[in-house]
Amino acid sequence: MSLYAWLLFLHVFAAFLLVAGLTVYGALVLSGGEGARRALAQPALALWNAGGLGVLVFGVWLALNVDGYALWDGWIIAAIVLWLIASGAGGRLARGVREGGADPAGLLLAVMALATLALLVDMLFKPGA
Repeated sequence: MSLYAWLLFLHVFAAFLLVAGLTVYGALVLSGGEGARRALAQPALALWNAGGLGVLVFGVWLALNVDGYALWDGWIIAAIVLWLIASGAGGRLARGVREGGADPAGLLLAVMALATLALLVDMLFKPGA
């Protein structure tokens, strides 16, 4: 299997982990109970962090490895900006869940979900590529 195939597989696998983490955070926020927070906080954080880091690392590696892509392509810059938005909201949500704080969990979850959806659309259609 070529390096490109491995990088693409790992990039897509990381995207699945990211979406899985988002889904677990959604279940945690929507259930709202203390028991759910204790049961779901760690899996949500692990999936979200592993997926987010993997998407970024393997995505940048792919951009450097593929001759037709460059890190300054508009769709790649958009993906990085969307990743930063989703990660920022995810970090605040994780902190709020861990500390039991009063952060607006529903709003943070919505920002994470919309940024992640936009990121996936950007990756699928590669506007301007």
